[in-house]
Amino acid sequence: MAKRLTPFEKRRQRVRVALRRKAGDRPRLSIHRSGRHIYAQVIDDKAGGTVAAASTLDGDYKGKSGANVEAAADVGKRIAERATKAGIKRVVFDRGAFLFHGRVKALADAARDGGLEF
Repeated sequence: MAKRLTPFEKRRQRVRVALRRKAGDRPRLSIHRSGRHIYAQVIDDKAGGTVAAASTLDGDYKGKSGANVEAAADVGKRIAERATKAGIKRVVFDRGAFLFHGRVKALADAARDGGLEF
């Protein structure tokens, strides 16, 4: 018997399928947010690995609140500089099942300002 998907899981699958159609050979900037932290990673699906990662759990950010827009913007800046250092400029933005507002939007805007194109 197939597992019933929640609306959140359905949205995640729908977004991921649309990204695969549009992405081509670009890596994806995947994000995840929880109630306390936000995580971002640039994933090369062809090679099957993570190229760059940043989160509010990084050592230099520990102790501060990771559940606000300022923290998300900081993670966006850091992921942009780490991806640029790894030689990646163009990515496709994978928001998962999260709506594009608040912390997700702040992270995306900061990554764009940091030099990533999507």
